[in-house]
Amino acid sequence: MPSANRAPNSDPPPSADTPAPSTASPVALASTPAGPMRLARGIVRTVRPHQWMKNVFVLAPVVFAKELFDWALVIRAGGAFFVFCLLAGAVYTINDIVDAPADRVHPVKRHRPIAAGVVPINVAKGLAVVLFVVAMAGALYGPPLFALVCLLYFVQNIAYSLRLKKIAYADVGCIALGFVLRVMAGGLATRIPISSYLLACTALLALFLGFGKRSHELAGVSIATSKKQRAALEAYTAPALGRALAVTGVASAVTYIAYTVDPATREMFHSNWLWLTAINPIYGMLRFVHLVRSRPKAESPTQEMLRDAPFMLNLFLWILVVVAIVYKLRPSA
Repeated sequence: MPSANRAPNSDPPPSADTPAPSTASPVALASTPAGPMRLARGIVRTVRPHQWMKNVFVLAPVVFAKELFDWALVIRAGGAFFVFCLLAGAVYTINDIVDAPADRVHPVKRHRPIAAGVVPINVAKGLAVVLFVVAMAGALYGPPLFALVCLLYFVQNIAYSLRLKKIAYADVGCIALGFVLRVMAGGLATRIPISSYLLACTALLALFLGFGKRSHELAGVSIATSKKQRAALEAYTAPALGRALAVTGVASAVTYIAYTVDPATREMFHSNWLWLTAINPIYGMLRFVHLVRSRPKAESPTQEMLRDAPFMLNLFLWILVVVAIVYKLRPSA
């Protein structure tokens, strides 16, 4: 950093071969053309395949209905999962188009392909249209109500991108609704009745993750840039988000435990031990809170979860234990 006594003209004049500094303005970033390979990589980053893991909620009805080894149902559930991946890609693309001006003032999000000009706006719009059309064409192969839920999921997310994400608490509620719609779609695609416990756990857990994400964003931006980066952040406070995290986290754990000890659940799975699996979700939520508070400069805490070895190990252990208990898997003698 230059000292206060340095002469204003002491720096040498830039030459014609001197590259532009890395702190180029948003306008300069947006005007940089991209080659075919860079554009292709930008498109992949824009649809965020690493975030498609959220769509495993579509498979939840099959797992908890003890139908995981019914291959016809698994194929239908897999098709529903693929449809939601395409819809999610379209939603992420539209969201980045809308957010491009705000992303350019964010220290991390300014490197997103659309904000940085790697993926031109016209290309991004075409990509979103193609993804949506292909997704809905696939959805129409399923039951009509499944296609309707898919359309509702897309419309709800467009409303979120254009308006609802600017309204505090409504934005997080919108995120939670998206997860609930995924579970409903999985049940409709496979014609499996959905437990009210499953819907409640999904909604509460999604609220918990949403409040964690807002808490992370609030800690990672300055007051001066918070409104430009996300308007709803101005209405949030750290203490309020801390309370919301605590309430939804405890409610999620209590609801899950209530499900595992419910007489109907024990009778269906012929097991009194499913409550032991609550240890993993509780640890996972505590680990998520740790990631929110310890990595303020990361782009997203949900993205950090997928990179965090303890969190992922805990998740896979939970899946293995649940499947083993639900499906009575035992080592052969």
